Amino acid sequence: MDPLDHLEDPAEQRPNLAAESFAGRTVLVVGGGGSIGAACAWLAARLGAKVIIAGRKAEKLQAVVSAMAGRDLACQAFTVDIRERAAVESLFDQVNESGPPDVVIQSAGGQYPSPAIDIAEKGWNAVVNTNLTGSFNVMQCAARRWRDAGRGGSLVNIVVSPRGLHGVAHTVAARAGVVAFSEAVAVEWAPLGIRVNCIAPGVIVSAGWAVYRPEVRALYQNANPMREAGTPWQIAEAALFVGGPAGAFITGETLEVSGGGPLWGEGWTVPKPEWFKEATRALDAGGVSDPS
Repeated sequence: MDPLDHLEDPAEQRPNLAAESFAGRTVLVVGGGGSIGAACAWLAARLGAKVIIAGRKAEKLQAVVSAMAGRDLACQAFTVDIRERAAVESLFDQVNESGPPDVVIQSAGGQYPSPAIDIAEKGWNAVVNTNLTGSFNVMQCAARRWRDAGRGGSLVNIVVSPRGLHGVAHTVAARAGVVAFSEAVAVEWAPLGIRVNCIAPGVIVSAGWAVYRPEVRALYQNANPMREAGTPWQIAEAALFVGGPAGAFITGETLEVSGGGPLWGEGWTVPKPEWFKEATRALDAGGVSDPS
């Protein structure tokens, strides 16, 4: 069974956070055209927030806006390439016309599966520029707007766990940089009333799975000890919990939402190499096998 045949509809999910808990707040979701970003936008709107989404592809953003409008939920959209500092500055200039957002969720990013030894320089630079430099652009622009407005805010970065995820070393490295930067500025920006946290999803069934081979996708439910894949809605609830009023005393943290995936160590985004298959077979057999 291909997990992509069972993508969830955020319009049909039931919020577990308190109704109206985001009333009077503005939430900006960067990367709002993706599965996780869209789920964050839907949840924030259903909790009473004013919602703004931003992303690189206008058609994806418009699809989210139209779907939400069909459920009488308002959502405003802006296009932005987070790799371009001027574009991010322009985004915040437009958003700030009615005051800085209360919560900024940085969900934009991208990667592709590849053994690290085969990653091209161009591919490395593209992933690092998007996931690390792009996140820096969003975070610093938001922080400066909050500082200049004399008020605090909350930043939530969607990252990945640096443990137990194989075949995407470029994004593991870039997102580890986001986590480290988040921890550093959680201290520096605390006097400004700015909280900074990260959410590290595990294996999540999303449209982005299409880049992985079907035989790899079929095994993803085994990537954690719970032996199930998560959903964008579950990530959205974690992000809104940490970033919202319920998480008011949380900063500098990375919350794993992965079914215990980092403890398991079997999150392969590429076909599992024979060397490691042989190790698994030897362990199951209770003996020692020479993979050579």
